[in-house]
Amino acid sequence: MTFFFSTLPVTWPWLILITAQVAAMVRRTGLAIALLVLFVSVALVTGLMSPTAIVAVALGLIVAFFLPRQNGLLAFAGHTLLILWCLALGAHLLPGFNNLKLLDQVQASVSSASFTLHLNLDKPMVFFAVLLAWPGMLNGAIQTRIRPLSAGLMILPGLFLLGLSLGAVRVDLSAPNWWLVFCLSNLFLTCLTEEAFFRGYLQSAITSRLGVTGGLIAASLLFGLAHISGGPALVGFASLLGLGCGLGYYATRRLWVPVAMHFGFNLTHLLLFTYPGPV
Repeated sequence: MTFFFSTLPVTWPWLILITAQVAAMVRRTGLAIALLVLFVSVALVTGLMSPTAIVAVALGLIVAFFLPRQNGLLAFAGHTLLILWCLALGAHLLPGFNNLKLLDQVQASVSSASFTLHLNLDKPMVFFAVLLAWPGMLNGAIQTRIRPLSAGLMILPGLFLLGLSLGAVRVDLSAPNWWLVFCLSNLFLTCLTEEAFFRGYLQSAITSRLGVTGGLIAASLLFGLAHISGGPALVGFASLLGLGCGLGYYATRRLWVPVAMHFGFNLTHLLLFTYPGPV
């Protein structure tokens, strides 16, 4: 907790962004928009985002806003552009975003490899865009399908067993002093954004064309490929994690389910195993 409060002089703008995400999740659209505008204004004044970055975000959100009203070739072109825009933001390819490096080459434990944590400004914008483009992801809840949900949940501990057998992780209990910052960043800036994009948006869109199996497989593989910078093994692990989360979303049609599964997996990884891997 002490570490979290010590970072507030530089991290407080992200609390506005997180509150905007929460408001959007509970369908308080007006409040979410107002908070997002406030966050972007603060980011501009404080130099966290340049005018170029704000224009890029605005253009993406405008395209996303009009997409549900389009069909045919125009809809296909619009979704293609939006996906490319989302991938560019997720890969930090667009200029003008000064993502804060909050943790630099830290170790969760003496047996864990070092890693760096940034508080991203660009990637969370994807969350708001896909909500506009595919609003049904928040209002399509169904009676829970127990078997696919159970299968998805079983994949998560199975991944740790696989990781242990391959030496990708080792059991190592730890609770670093920056755990709360990690939780907020991972839950809202990573898991919520990624699940909204890969499950709520891509899996839903692909399923509408290729069916349930096609949507699950394609979205899971794309999620894995998004982690290609970590090497082929990480692509495989991420694809299986994506499949588990995808089953959770298919079984419930509630976005918070795959978000909770994704975050729970990452938090368990941090607290009970070497994170992100052994030295």
